[in-house]
Amino acid sequence: MIYSSATVPVNPEGETTLTREQVWKGLELKAHDARLFLPSGLCTKCDVTEESATHFVRDATIAGADLREIIVFEPQRKVTFFQATGPREGAIVNELFEDEAGALQLKFYCYLGLRDKLPNGPEEQAEQTQFDSDKGYKAALLSTLKRTREMLAEGKL
Repeated sequence: MIYSSATVPVNPEGETTLTREQVWKGLELKAHDARLFLPSGLCTKCDVTEESATHFVRDATIAGADLREIIVFEPQRKVTFFQATGPREGAIVNELFEDEAGALQLKFYCYLGLRDKLPNGPEEQAEQTQFDSDKGYKAALLSTLKRTREMLAEGKL
């Protein structure tokens, strides 16, 4: 199994301050269409196929892999991506919270396995290394905040 976690401050010194509501809007937009937030060409399809009061389903192609995710919102707090089909199974969570000093933080964590691969085998170990690297989900959190600031500046948020 793969477990990874990363937390970044939402408002580091020198950056445009974002409110919880603005970050939340960015997380909602990213959940509905990852193409707006991922590097160009990484996500080539991202379509919401079902929507209800409690969740929605999206079909996406990310890094060449087709996947279906069931996405659940806990408004202003948490987005959970359940991997229904695709190379991974499990859940990915983006959580917005205040630390003990009251500073807004954005946290990623996941608990995943790779379908049809040996548990803790070389493929899962490679995935774990990628998730925990500087190019892993910490970088994804930082790029999400960067794109949210850009969208705010462009009047699109």
